[in-house]
Amino acid sequence: MKKTILCLLMAAVCMQAAFAQYKTITGIPYRDGSAADEYQRERCRLDLYYPENSNGFATVVWFHGGGLVGGEKFIPEQLTDKGFAIAAANYRLSPHAHAPAYFDDAAAAVAWVFDNIGSYGGDVSKIYVAGHSAGGYLTSVIALSKDYLSAYGVDSDDIKAWMPISGQSVTHWQICRERGDSAYILRVDAYAPLSHVRKGTPRIVLTAGQTDMEMDNRTVENRYLYEALRTVGNDNVSFYEINGFNHGNVVIPSLQLLVEMIEADEKGK
Repeated sequence: MKKTILCLLMAAVCMQAAFAQYKTITGIPYRDGSAADEYQRERCRLDLYYPENSNGFATVVWFHGGGLVGGEKFIPEQLTDKGFAIAAANYRLSPHAHAPAYFDDAAAAVAWVFDNIGSYGGDVSKIYVAGHSAGGYLTSVIALSKDYLSAYGVDSDDIKAWMPISGQSVTHWQICRERGDSAYILRVDAYAPLSHVRKGTPRIVLTAGQTDMEMDNRTVENRYLYEALRTVGNDNVSFYEINGFNHGNVVIPSLQLLVEMIEADEKGK
């Protein structure tokens, strides 16, 4: 009987999400533009997609890929019409910017969501952060190095969950190029997620494509980051090598996994 009631309640929640009215606001500046240059004012913006006339919904902050040299914010269709909000953020790109500007922008975007999503009806305790490729790399760095978000008054451990999708775990090759180093020699320094492994984090869900279909070293790097986190006592991390998917399309099953995770969290609240 209890199981039947629960199923009926969840069906009602799904129907409510399906029939909700969604609104998209584009080009919201997530920084105070007074001290920014023109390029920063142009790039440091996000698009917000959210269910209108709804309260207590979750939010996914989404960072696009593009090797830190390209890419544009977009709302992933796999996340739409699911009852939660998506904040898709741009960030500055090389050669107009250099590290650590990328991480600072990512942190500023997440902080904007913390400070503002409540006014749209969102629950600040239900913020998820995800990104693909370069966006996954930024996600890993600001998740593990608490300095970037703390500069904006946010504790990275207050995020509900982190999902870096096929991001680098060593120092990003574009940052190596900026310093005149080879992009083919793996480096682990202050800009590498591996340099900041720690326990006590919220959930971190690492995903990558099939090893022999992925970008060079990408699956191995993520597996190593998983093992490094486990070694220091982090029991809140998981890793999925998703067979049959490459670097470009692994985002599809990864986002499905994210949707299922959010739905499971909503069931358990």
